[in-house]
Amino acid sequence: MDQRIELSEFLRSRRARLRPEDVGLPFFGGRRRVPGLRREELAQLAGVSAAYYTRLEQGNAQNVSASVLDAIADALRLNSAERAHLTDLVRPVHRRRPAARAQRVRPALQQLLDAMEAVPAYILGRRMEVLAWNRMGAALIGDFAAMPPEHRNFAWLVFLDPAAREFYDDWEGKASDVVAQLRLSAGRHPDDPKLASLIGELSMKCPDFRRLWAAHDVRDKGPCTKDLHHPVVGPLTLSFESMLLPADADLILATYHAEPGSPSAEALRLLASWSTAAGAGTDGAAADRAASAAG
Repeated sequence: MDQRIELSEFLRSRRARLRPEDVGLPFFGGRRRVPGLRREELAQLAGVSAAYYTRLEQGNAQNVSASVLDAIADALRLNSAERAHLTDLVRPVHRRRPAARAQRVRPALQQLLDAMEAVPAYILGRRMEVLAWNRMGAALIGDFAAMPPEHRNFAWLVFLDPAAREFYDDWEGKASDVVAQLRLSAGRHPDDPKLASLIGELSMKCPDFRRLWAAHDVRDKGPCTKDLHHPVVGPLTLSFESMLLPADADLILATYHAEPGSPSAEALRLLASWSTAAGAGTDGAAADRAASAAG
């Protein structure tokens, strides 16, 4: 990814979503030639010259101080994920992270997943690839062990597997979340060729991905409730949690659970019985192969 272009387009997209009245600037009506704030207005809010901000928005991020970056982030009303993304985009070359290394799931983490017998759970890597999972995780989402390694990825599944549009009741919301997380990761790892290849494939094959990618939204995934439609047990309303694993850089543990005593809890119980009877492909060895295949 070209960080200069990414920085330019990100700043323009954030500026375009603000109106003068949103930030306390006078607006006298009439037609404006640009959506959102003008560069001069944004520079005024940030306390920098219009020429300085223009150079930054053109992708020239040399010698930008932390205080100026904070002022621009404040003026643009960036959230925490957007601030982190902006910092990634302006980071000088010599301070960027080294090229992304292959990720591995420690045996203890696989043991933890397997111990969560009643909870669908899996571990995601930096490219949203599924590196490890438990039996219930595969029963809920799909038989990861049977998938080609390149398809064992949430971004690929959401945008290129037609079944995803039936599985997620709010497919648009899920797709938007996936793109926002993928762009955040791309800012952190601009020199990861496999990540760039994934983004390129999705851009070529899916118009919805291109549309959402062009919005330049970024955000971390927080707890939420998901309405799903499982092909075996039907409708499910599940709470979703995701946790960064501090000892394992860029790995995320994701889980689903149902409210005790709810119809969804009963449906998960039935799903557990079905997966045991069907032998849904989720043994520890399969997950180890998944981790080994992810580079």
